[in-house]
Amino acid sequence: MSEAYVTDHRGAPASRGSGPVGAAEPWRESSGLPLHPLDNPSLSALSGPQAHLAEWRGRVVRYPADVAPWFALPEEPDAEDWADAAALAGPGASVMLMGVRQAPPGDWEIGFEADGVQLTGEGLRPGAYPEAVRLGAEDVPEMLDLVARTRPGPFLPRTVELGTYLGVRREGVLVAMAGERVRPTGWSEISAVCTDASVRGQGLASRLVLAVAHVITERGDVPFLHAAAENTGAIRLYESLGFRLRRTTLFRGATTPSELSSPAVGV
Repeated sequence: MSEAYVTDHRGAPASRGSGPVGAAEPWRESSGLPLHPLDNPSLSALSGPQAHLAEWRGRVVRYPADVAPWFALPEEPDAEDWADAAALAGPGASVMLMGVRQAPPGDWEIGFEADGVQLTGEGLRPGAYPEAVRLGAEDVPEMLDLVARTRPGPFLPRTVELGTYLGVRREGVLVAMAGERVRPTGWSEISAVCTDASVRGQGLASRLVLAVAHVITERGDVPFLHAAAENTGAIRLYESLGFRLRRTTLFRGATTPSELSSPAVGV
């Protein structure tokens, strides 16, 4: 895939304003080079397959707060973009960013920064997993409980709406799951891969990842995923399944200023 189809909330390339999501147009950076959809996956997803979830302000977009914590900014955000991100989040609110190398303005507070890796699954051999069951809204309390025990990363009350989630139960208890999160055009991120301590070492995570990948590839998309760079055990597992490193990235959590103001606009 040579370029991402990403737009602002009006369906126009990199412009500002307000209005509903429109038809996607190719968006090229100021360098003239195409932007790969996985270079800014949340922006690509919320301008494409997940546009129905997009909450825009200017060139900044986010998922609903109870769906996913991610905000997406342009590749080179300016002062107005940061002001729009703060206004979209609200004063003193947490903003989660993926792949934004530029640091927020000085009046933001950095909560954490962590190096990450992005892996793509063109070399996977996906397969169905008969023991896995499809999870839905009625299973969210169990899913949240499993996430609290295993801490795989952000999972919120409506995260299940992002795609297919599969789980394994033992004696009626949900003990493992995996599903889809960010979905740029042509791609789908596998996320929330977690296994209860009581059943680790049984290969459940591997089978669930391949089962979710099977759903993704049957739809015609390519699986990808992210992991913390320090989580070498998980990275080895994913590579053993056929994932390959595409790029390094950065995860950052920051808090917006307690008092918000708009940047000065030149004449």
